[in-house]
Amino acid sequence: MSNARNVINGTHGKVFFDDDEVMQLKAFQTKDEYKKEEVQCCGKMSIGYKVVAVDGKGSLKTNKVDSMLIKKLALRVRKDGKTPTFTLVGSLADPDALGAERIAFYNVVFDDLTLFDFENAKNGEIEAPFTYEDLDLLDTI
Repeated sequence: MSNARNVINGTHGKVFFDDDEVMQLKAFQTKDEYKKEEVQCCGKMSIGYKVVAVDGKGSLKTNKVDSMLIKKLALRVRKDGKTPTFTLVGSLADPDALGAERIAFYNVVFDDLTLFDFENAKNGEIEAPFTYEDLDLLDTI
């Protein structure tokens, strides 16, 4: 029998950016997109599919309180011509639910960097899309 309180609530989520907790976290999402090729076999009318590659993508959304991403990215990319990579660890542990998850994402590369984005009478936020190459399941339900 299902129990509503076993649903893991996102309010208890955390993200660690190279071992530092992202303090003003609003949302975090990652997903593996599977690249597939069609497989056709003699004697079958239907088309099958085989996964041939995985593309890890994600997004980190925070309240705008500091210039953390600007400091970690802007000069290294723009001035030094380097591709900085990072490790992100997502953690979700609702104290009222049955389980918890913690996943590390490696070789994170951000897709873009918003330097300024503000509007009168509106709280600032940053959304930073990224890709990642690998992951490890550290703790799972």
